[in-house]
Amino acid sequence: MTSPGFFTSPRNTIHQFYQTYSKYLPVAFFVGGFLWDSLTLTRIDRMVDNLILLGYLLLLGFSIILVNRAENNLIRHQLILKYRYWYPLAIQFFLGGLFSSYVVFYFQSAAVGKNWLFLGILIILLFANEFLEKRLTNVTLQLTLYFLATFSFFNFFVPVVIKKMSVYTFIFSGILSLGVVAFFLHQFFRKLPIIGKRDLLRISTIILSLYFFIHLAYFKNWIPPVPLSLKFGGIYHQVSRSGESYQLRFEKPSWYKFLKKSDDPFRYSEGDTVYCFAAVFAPVELKEGIYHIWQKSNPKSSDWLTTDRLAYEVVGGRKGGFRGFTFKRHVVPGDWRVEVQTDDGQILGRINFKIENSDSTEKKFKTIEYQ
Repeated sequence: MTSPGFFTSPRNTIHQFYQTYSKYLPVAFFVGGFLWDSLTLTRIDRMVDNLILLGYLLLLGFSIILVNRAENNLIRHQLILKYRYWYPLAIQFFLGGLFSSYVVFYFQSAAVGKNWLFLGILIILLFANEFLEKRLTNVTLQLTLYFLATFSFFNFFVPVVIKKMSVYTFIFSGILSLGVVAFFLHQFFRKLPIIGKRDLLRISTIILSLYFFIHLAYFKNWIPPVPLSLKFGGIYHQVSRSGESYQLRFEKPSWYKFLKKSDDPFRYSEGDTVYCFAAVFAPVELKEGIYHIWQKSNPKSSDWLTTDRLAYEVVGGRKGGFRGFTFKRHVVPGDWRVEVQTDDGQILGRINFKIENSDSTEKKFKTIEYQ
């Protein structure tokens, strides 16, 4: 005799599974999204990776619509309605996948202290997502997170597609993100409808406030200049090119400083030339002017005085970064730095070093190769 429940339907089995492990599922979906990105995403300019993230955005949008239709009893199909408790977890999975990839991509460009403000927000959103499962049925929170996810994506996807990076591509990315959220607001206010005028005004105010804050952050250099990133930089006594590699010559350090790869401090003797070498990653076919801003610290204040602004053009595509260097003669001792900037003044990174006078005529040098 067959025991009752032996032929339990798959739908009941899934429902029982949800009821049994519901308190662990948010963490599982969060970790799942993060691990999936870690295994599948490689480069910010790889079209397959970008299409995966675009797919996340589309599926996230679909999940948001599904959750709101379910919450407002606008779904009649019993099969779809039966799994309504899983839909917020889908939102959580896609948000986890998107924000984890953004943390990786923006981390690669966040070489300056102020850039870490925006990166910190992404990290907070990434981990906060684990605890939002009960609130992900709130349409205001859904659309706020969706706007941030969309803007963060278009900020690097648009330059990769059009092979150009400028303040105009950033503004266009913001307008594109507003357009996407406006579509959802139109659906929820006019088509379904599930929100009233008061909700529409509140959500619109929040989204527009975020829009203007992100633009302020961009012009304040709080947002890393993705998809560009400073891969390597240092100060040297001599830089020369040999075939496809660069020879970087610096004063040989003491044996216990075996990790030292550049001249910091730079021991300056009369007639020396100070070289700054930098490798900047740029997506394939993206061309961007790069500037080395040489600055010296004012010992009487905390100000940095710009002495030179030297330029060269980056042509993207190399995994190790596009290599280039500038140099300066007739320097004086003190604290120095070279800011690596884009045409628009976005800071990719800073190379800090100290210059000290040296009377030694018998310096020993070491040369390393940068591919």
